[in-house]
Amino acid sequence: MTNMFDLTGRVALVSGAASGMGKAAALALAEAGSDVVLADLNEQGTLVTALEIESLNRKALPVVCDVSRPEEIRDMFARIDEEFGRIDFVSNIAGEAVRKKPEKISLDEVEWTWRNLVYGRFCCCQEAGRRMLAAGKGSIVNLGSLASATALGRGHIAYSMAMGAVIQMTRELSTEWSGRGVRVNSILPAQVLNPGLQARIDADPRIKDRFLSGIPSGRFGRADDIKGLVVFLASDASSWITGAIIPMDGGNLAMNAGGSVGNEVFSE
Repeated sequence: MTNMFDLTGRVALVSGAASGMGKAAALALAEAGSDVVLADLNEQGTLVTALEIESLNRKALPVVCDVSRPEEIRDMFARIDEEFGRIDFVSNIAGEAVRKKPEKISLDEVEWTWRNLVYGRFCCCQEAGRRMLAAGKGSIVNLGSLASATALGRGHIAYSMAMGAVIQMTRELSTEWSGRGVRVNSILPAQVLNPGLQARIDADPRIKDRFLSGIPSGRFGRADDIKGLVVFLASDASSWITGAIIPMDGGNLAMNAGGSVGNEVFSE
């Protein structure tokens, strides 16, 4: 039987590839056979990821790129054209946000967040999409968030607005391009443990129990949790899946806000 998950001979682009879920995604794609373009502002981090990919006998192209700047995205795709002459898969993971209360955040900070999470991602989708449409095939994944579908509070107003836009962008691009061979999907992570989240927990240990109370699986996400999902969406195994908004959240979205985690028994 043909291995539907085999990515040999393909070229993938991952933004945010220096660390966290971006690095995990890049390594997973390389493990499945793909060459990988590694985009990040952290040059040293991308070089480390590149060495790990090259140890798997795959080609890695590290690129310093600010995903809020279209000119840098277009320059990156020009390099992809020169180095590979094709792009088969894009995973838009990078992007920062300002977290402040709605009454205190400045419009400049809202715009900065939007440029990182929406404007730049659309530019990346557009550049990849033009090439994929010409080839008649390709797959794009936009990383969203639980904030794409539900309110988080805690100063997430700019982030949540942007992530909501990412999901609608995914749906619209899927609708426009699916009939021409290009698939567009989105992954919605819950809290994935990273240095930033760990620092918040260290500063206020109550945060850990609060967040875990909303995750039925009983643990935070790990960067590696994205690996199987990203390979699936890049591969022929998902050839009829497009426009999907896929939670990666340990059951968080499935559980009602008033739900309970555990084995409590209540009399009727």
